[in-house]
Amino acid sequence: MSRIDGVIFDCDGVLFESRAANLAYYNRILEQFSYPLVTQEQRQRAHLCHTASSPVVLAELLDEATLGPALDYAATLDFREFIPFMQPEPHLREVLEELSRSLPLAIATNRGGSLMPILSHFGLDKYFQTLVTSHDVARPKPAPDMLLLAVQRLGLKGDRCLFIGDSELDQQAAREAGVRFVAYGDHVTGEQMVTNHLQLVDFLNNPI
Repeated sequence: MSRIDGVIFDCDGVLFESRAANLAYYNRILEQFSYPLVTQEQRQRAHLCHTASSPVVLAELLDEATLGPALDYAATLDFREFIPFMQPEPHLREVLEELSRSLPLAIATNRGGSLMPILSHFGLDKYFQTLVTSHDVARPKPAPDMLLLAVQRLGLKGDRCLFIGDSELDQQAAREAGVRFVAYGDHVTGEQMVTNHLQLVDFLNNPI
């Protein structure tokens, strides 16, 4: 593998364990419109809440007539209320500190306006050169748009960038964007896989 010139991270499931926060957020909307809540035991629905953009999630969970009002209601919610449910992944800060000394870092996430308040809350915004959210592109992941924009903003070539993701949406986006992919955790498999951020540093120091 040739050298890596930049690293792009997904947010949920890679930088943070955020499943509880995401379920609390979407369940607030479902409750407002008298829909059954999503539980962790409903694996497919819970995974959708964790990986897809809000319009996609709500289009799946609600009927067509409710979708518009639900999106309007969602826009009134302040995600900072749900940040206490989130936990940074182990060793995240020390790894970002180390990597940012030698590589430009970016985030490409299906989150929207909640990303910056989350990073600011945990004091992590200083490590990233650019942030790409669902508000910045016409198509969220699994489309490649976010990664293509992140690569462009970093001023790099796609095949010299590494995208760290934890879902099949991330993997597909990386493949279509021509960006190398490393699977984080155990929710998706890939040619290269890591289970924590310290392993990511080892991988970058000793690429295959």
